[in-house]
Amino acid sequence: MTREYPKPLLEVKNKPIINYIINNLNSVKIIDELIVVTNSKFIGRFRQWKLRFKGRKKITLVDDRTKSNEDRLGAIGDINFVLRNRRIKDDLLVIGGDNLFSGNLNEFINFALKNKPNTTIGAYRLKNKNDASKYGVLKVGRDHRVVEFKEKPKRPNSSLVAMCLYYIPVEQLSLIGNYMKLNKNKVDATGKYVDWLKKKADIFCFVFKGSWFDIGDHKYLAAANKDFK
Repeated sequence: MTREYPKPLLEVKNKPIINYIINNLNSVKIIDELIVVTNSKFIGRFRQWKLRFKGRKKITLVDDRTKSNEDRLGAIGDINFVLRNRRIKDDLLVIGGDNLFSGNLNEFINFALKNKPNTTIGAYRLKNKNDASKYGVLKVGRDHRVVEFKEKPKRPNSSLVAMCLYYIPVEQLSLIGNYMKLNKNKVDATGKYVDWLKKKADIFCFVFKGSWFDIGDHKYLAAANKDFK
């Protein structure tokens, strides 16, 4: 769907998806900089977008220096690229650029801060459990800890799925690099990192309300244009 155009810049109701994400972030006072990671192929389009966009927070564009699917770093690889090149020494909020959601980010971050130094992931409960087979499926205990994670199971036992939305405390940033060294062939899907991390530390889950669309193809883009509020 987006070989020639980046998903975050696809429009929903005449506005790029990334605009919705940033507008949601504007209300989060503890965030002082927004880092947008893209590749060499699309960096020009993001520069054009940035010139037009009027935001409240500092926006930094990062080119991960890749040009195709063959040499792409993957989602975890891009996070690691930013950590190494920006020398980040603070908590990190990661949001997938094709995630369109209306839930309250302040509530998510307040929840995450209470559960530091552990990572917190955002989740959403689908109406149809069968649709969960396209995502990472979660089982969560009463204390909001993730007790089970399955990446795209054929027969999901839950309708609760992981969004590409993570609060990673500074204490756990080094684990990204550790994962990269051990799992060089599993850097594309963030769910694989969640599965790996779950075996090493507690992960907490915050369930978002409102609407959520993972813009993976034209069908979901059309649905978002119709139903997103």
